[in-house]
Amino acid sequence: MATEVDAYEAEREIVEQIRASRRRIGAELSKVIVGQKEVVEQLLISLFAGGHCLITGAPGLAKTLLVRSIAQIFHLKFQRIQFTPDLMPADITGAEILEQSHDGHRKLQFVKGPIFANVILADEINRTPPKTQAALLEAMQEHQVTAGGVRYVLEEPFFVLATQNPIEMEGTYPLPEAQLDRFMFNVEIDYLGEDDEVAVVMQTTSRRAEPIEPLFTGDDVRNFHEVVRKTPVAEELVRYAVRLAAASRPGQTGSPDFINQWVSWGAGLRAAQYLVLGAKVRALFENRAHVIVDDIRALAPATLRHRILVGYRAEAEGVSVEQVIDRLLETVPF
Repeated sequence: MATEVDAYEAEREIVEQIRASRRRIGAELSKVIVGQKEVVEQLLISLFAGGHCLITGAPGLAKTLLVRSIAQIFHLKFQRIQFTPDLMPADITGAEILEQSHDGHRKLQFVKGPIFANVILADEINRTPPKTQAALLEAMQEHQVTAGGVRYVLEEPFFVLATQNPIEMEGTYPLPEAQLDRFMFNVEIDYLGEDDEVAVVMQTTSRRAEPIEPLFTGDDVRNFHEVVRKTPVAEELVRYAVRLAAASRPGQTGSPDFINQWVSWGAGLRAAQYLVLGAKVRALFENRAHVIVDDIRALAPATLRHRILVGYRAEAEGVSVEQVIDRLLETVPF
């Protein structure tokens, strides 16, 4: 009985830590980041849920700075990989090299690549060919790397925070659907308003940024993940998330007409899983012990925008994926 009480008290302390962490993280990020509150919120939700995150935006919007700053808040091993057209898979995962020992014997030795860290910044991930992009697939899904038939387990926690430039820009390679589906969110970052841009210029040209203090250890993050998964959610809300994802698939029984007309590929089961998981984190951030429908609806755009592929008819009519998601939220009942 005493053990159960102790476990309950420990979980309650972690819940309180999660609730208080949002304010503390905001205070640290404000040292270097101006604005972008929704972007920061979605990034933190993905980290507290244990998911990977894709950040889309034009160059010069501080995507790299934002990811690096968040990584500094979590006292974890951080590695940045700059994706370029000539980057090879072994440059990410590592490679076997032939080494000669003191006694003259030669053997293959695996040298670990930058993927062996807790937080990976995959910078401009869509500027490298698909062969190299695919080097991340096993690590993102299985949290392991296989080389020479040997399995190397990655240290937990493990996050991939990837940035990409809009596919309309020169020198980009669109990520395949299979890899996009492994990202919990696709967060879109846009230009700041004039006042915020003035604040950025004033801040960056008058003094050096204050160092960010680490707030959480790897053990803290693992505890956060466990508590988030134990957050209660009603079956009706889970069914709503499942219906929302299923309604985005064309050619299915009950698919709305506009989906059949505009969408060529819809969201899979992972979308519903990430909607529920993200909603649990958002509930804790909002100082609630349970999930409400607004949590799921608020995270729908970030969860679905990279999982719904609009067809040629939507493009011809000027319909964006954002408009499809808005229509889905209006159409699918709770």
